[in-house]
Parts: sequence; C-alpha cells; structure tokens
Amino acid sequence: MNILIPGGTGQVGQVLARHFIAQGHAVSILSRSGSDETTRWDGETLGDWTSLVDDADIVINLAGRSVNCRYTQANLREMMDSRVDSTRVIGQAIEQSKSPPSVWLQMSTATIYAHRFDAPNDEYSGIIGGDERDVPGYWRRSIEIANAWEAELDRANTPRTRKVALRTAMVMSPDPGGVFSVLKGLTQRFLGGSIAGGNQFVSWIHEKDFVNAIEFLIERDDLDGPINLASPNPLPQRDFQRDLRKALAVSIGLPATKWMAEIGAIFMKTDTELILKSRNVVPARLLDAGFKFQYPMWADAARALAFARQ
Repeated sequence: MNILIPGGTGQVGQVLARHFIAQGHAVSILSRSGSDETTRWDGETLGDWTSLVDDADIVINLAGRSVNCRYTQANLREMMDSRVDSTRVIGQAIEQSKSPPSVWLQMSTATIYAHRFDAPNDEYSGIIGGDERDVPGYWRRSIEIANAWEAELDRANTPRTRKVALRTAMVMSPDPGGVFSVLKGLTQRFLGGSIAGGNQFVSWIHEKDFVNAIEFLIERDDLDGPINLASPNPLPQRDFQRDLRKALAVSIGLPATKWMAEIGAIFMKTDTELILKSRNVVPARLLDAGFKFQYPMWADAARALAFARQ
C-alpha cells in the first residue's frame, strides 16, 4: 500500500511509519519544515504535495500543534488553526483527486469527552465535554478544538473515501521525547506519585495496539465515524503511577498537590489539564468489531515499555 501521513514527524507518526515500512508498505510524510525524508506543505493550502494524495491508498492525517504546551491564547489559537486548516485542506485534496484514497484516518482526541469519574465514555453513550461545572473554564477550549476538528472532517466532501475520526488516548512508546519517556524520567526521579489525590482516570494505549488498531480500521470498511483508540482498562492516576513505579523498580513516588502540579507545569512549559482531567475512555466500537488488544492492562504494558529497546 501507499500510505500518506501528513504531520507524520512526531512521536505517533514515527511509530506508524516505522511499522508500515517494516511491513513493506511505501510511506510518504508531509511536514511543514520539509527534509530529505519528507515533503513540504504549509498545512493550509493546496500545492504540489497533492500529487501524493492521488498516489495514496490510505491517508492518516496527524497534523496539529502539540498540546504539550502552556495553554496561552496564542497557543490555543495555533492548536485550533493547525488542526482545522490541515483537515480542511486534506479534504479538499481528496475531493479533487482523480483517484482518491479508500480511507482517510483523521487524528482526533479522547479529550473530547467530559471530565468524569462515575462511568466510562464510549462512542455510544459517552458525554462530550464542555459543560462540566467543577473544572477550570479554560478546559472548554480543548473541547471546542476537538469538536471543530471533527466537524471539519464531517464537512469534507469525499464520497469515495471512508472517513474515520481517531479519538486517541496517550500513545505509549519508548521513543525519546514521547509521553512514556517523560513519565519514566519523572518516576525515576521519585516524582511519580499521585497528583491532586490521584482519582482522575488515565486513558492510554500501547504503541503496538495503536498500530494494530490502525491496520484493523484500514481493513474494516464497515467502520467509519468516531472510534476510540484507548485501552479497555483506564485506571486512576494513583494506580497508573503505582504500576509504573513497579515496572521501573522505583520504590518511592512523591505525591503532589494541585498547586504543586501547577508550579511544576509552569517549569515544564505544559498545562495541568493534561494530568488533572479525568479521561475515562473505553474503545467500545473496536471491541464490538472483534479487535483484540495485546496490552489491555497497564501493568503489563508498563513492564513491556520499561524493558523495550529504543
């Protein structure tokens, strides 16, 4: 297959490219910087890069500014624009293609769901966030971005191309700079304790389950619309960190209060929504379709990641 991955230079893109190349597929990557290994695009306008869409069997659009940043107005606007604009222009390229791809897998986010503790969010009965009363008001912006992202996918006029919105939890791989790498480093410095009580749920997915789910969705032409890409067993943050400490043979994890987390986030140039929001997300549609997870439990995934070669 010919696979096109706009925005494929980040951690998730590297995981996918590595996997598909190893399987013998041809992978092309669009990036804003361009390089010997990628094709340059601006993520906003049509250009010469659209010839890669004509040649592609599959498009997996991952483009969008990283959410691992301070949620300033400027960063939030860039997060919104980079997602919506890139989705719109991919849709335009597919619409005008004489030989459009069979499927367009569009990155979305599990953050679209409400902060909650009472029940998991699946694709059937999950509650879309934005109206919670007990969270900071600015968390609504993440929901607005996610909704706008998926709305742009819905608007795309691509009748010959199946569209899937990938509501993805944290993808755990051992790659340097990825989420697991950051958590591993903090835990090894004894900073892997509970945060603000640790009751908030953590949703995640092992890289192998992520790529297997992508392949599954490519093959299953009866699946479209929103699909949750997350382990079927999210768990409270205190338990998540306990299992990670065990996997790394770290005996101590200093807890942090909410205000301590706020200070730490400033120094790390990130935002506490990423660690304080309760993301209780489960993959009902994948499970109903018969998908089997290799790592359904975090304790097993953490051990595998802890000993994985980078």
